[in-house]
Amino acid sequence: MSRQSANEIPTVEMVNMVERRRWPLAEKLRIVEESSRPGMSVSYVARQYGVAPSLLFRWRKLMSEGGKVAVQADEEVVSASENRALKRRVRELERLLGKKTMEVEILKEGIKIAREKKLISRTPLPFEEDSL
Repeated sequence: MSRQSANEIPTVEMVNMVERRRWPLAEKLRIVEESSRPGMSVSYVARQYGVAPSLLFRWRKLMSEGGKVAVQADEEVVSASENRALKRRVRELERLLGKKTMEVEILKEGIKIAREKKLISRTPLPFEEDSL
């Protein structure tokens, strides 16, 4: 067991975290296209742009699969972020529809009670279904 003297200072190694880079779609497409050219190596192109080769392989796979899905379905490929935004919008619209449906049911019940107490006329209101 070694002993440390009072004059020795233990060293501590500091590791800097690497910040994650976001790549715009246009750049991704350009890099994938370049890596797909005849005679080009994925590793070489990845090194040129400072991208991990595994990430470039992933982009190529995602783009080829997305293209296949679009061709098979004869539809456009929608990005994951756009898909999430659309799902959020659908949930919001469903919530609003539920709220409005509940309001209609409450109003119908109010009309029924008002008619029973003869507070309003028994003639059908213009928006009621049985008035057609």
